[in-house]
Amino acid sequence: MQQEALKQDMIFGLEDKPNIPTAIFAALQHLLAIFIGIVTPPIIICGALGFDLATKAFIINMALFASGISTLIQARRIGPIGSGLLSIQGTSFTFLGTVLAIGFAVKNDGGSTNDILATIFGTCFVCASVEIVFSRFIKFLRTFITPLVSGIVVTLIGLSLIRVGITDMGGGQWLMDNKPEFYATGANLAMAFSVLAIIIIFNRSKKPMVRLSSVFIGLAVGYIIAIAMGKVNTGSLKDLSIVSAPIPFKFGFFKIHWGYVIPMALLYLITTVESIGDLTATSMISGEPIEGDVYMKRISGGVLGDGVNSALAAVFNSFPNTTFSQNNGVIQLTGVASRYVAYFIAGLLMLFGLFPIVGGIFSIIPLPVLGGATIIMFATVAASGIRIIATSGVNGINRRGIMIMAISFGLGLGVVVNPMILQNLPPFVKQVFSSGITTGGLTAIILNIVLPKAAPLKTA
Repeated sequence: MQQEALKQDMIFGLEDKPNIPTAIFAALQHLLAIFIGIVTPPIIICGALGFDLATKAFIINMALFASGISTLIQARRIGPIGSGLLSIQGTSFTFLGTVLAIGFAVKNDGGSTNDILATIFGTCFVCASVEIVFSRFIKFLRTFITPLVSGIVVTLIGLSLIRVGITDMGGGQWLMDNKPEFYATGANLAMAFSVLAIIIIFNRSKKPMVRLSSVFIGLAVGYIIAIAMGKVNTGSLKDLSIVSAPIPFKFGFFKIHWGYVIPMALLYLITTVESIGDLTATSMISGEPIEGDVYMKRISGGVLGDGVNSALAAVFNSFPNTTFSQNNGVIQLTGVASRYVAYFIAGLLMLFGLFPIVGGIFSIIPLPVLGGATIIMFATVAASGIRIIATSGVNGINRRGIMIMAISFGLGLGVVVNPMILQNLPPFVKQVFSSGITTGGLTAIILNIVLPKAAPLKTA
């Protein structure tokens, strides 16, 4: 009955075809909700690893292009690949910490920009097979990757990224290491906190679309403030080409950093669980089944699409893709659940991906401006993890659940706070467990399997 009521509330259902002006208008609203989410991971990665402007712009453009292709596959459903829902794919924050760790490992070994990117994309490509395989075993997967486990991992991801956000608020890692006297100046902090304040103000708006666009608005206003303060060098944009075609394997054929295969594979495993939740929510608010054969076919196809799209993104010089949950809010807001709208979203994303000026504009955002937005985005990821844990209910947060959380957070955050604890381990093991996400995530999975569950109380 509830699903039927939701279906009746839709202006355009899953298989309806709105006219072109309506479809474009709905697509633009989705773009406002996802654009910053797609481009922020590549901006952070490229900035932290010190890539030049042309490389930054190209990587940002490829993130948009890859998201467009992935969204089209997800909505169109090619054979068994894709959910056939209005489900948007974009660059995932989940992989940010591990991608940076791979990049710095190659850079510290004397690798060039091409070596760094070929290794990142190669490792992402190989590990995408994890999600592809698990898409065939959705029911089995959900028995041991519970909301408690996935919530712990998501919380650790958010907590591990907060350091990146707070560092950028002061001006970035390079400035902190090389010119500390210019780090965290009054001007930098003023830009960062202006963006943060604007996001908070607009996020409290009673208008849903304004709330969905709060990060976009905050960055836009912060960018304008930075330009007025003379902190943005727009002159470098003139050297960018007008149009840039997508070039597979632009940075060389794939390399693999074997020390980060296990951490990366774990993240794909967690992404699988997150995508199941996102796709279930999309199906529900679209008035479609959330149980039965049709539902399972869509979920399996959607997770398979997630894995295939992440592998495809690596080929097109971008980072792993995943389903975006924020678009479910847009579907509820607009009453448009038509998967044909996703074709227009995909087309616009691919179109933006062809023009380097788009990536160039985002690549020169001052780090304090970016940090003002990402600090709240990353903290929101951590808060989302806590909310996922809360969904496990009394049976999840009992004495056993508290023990799993305590040990997982303790070990996961412990290796980050004191990395020297790993100094005497073999290099490969050290690389694997230097990530708090991997250490805490594997701990949660193992404890969830081996710790006996409390027997139900006997009643008289």
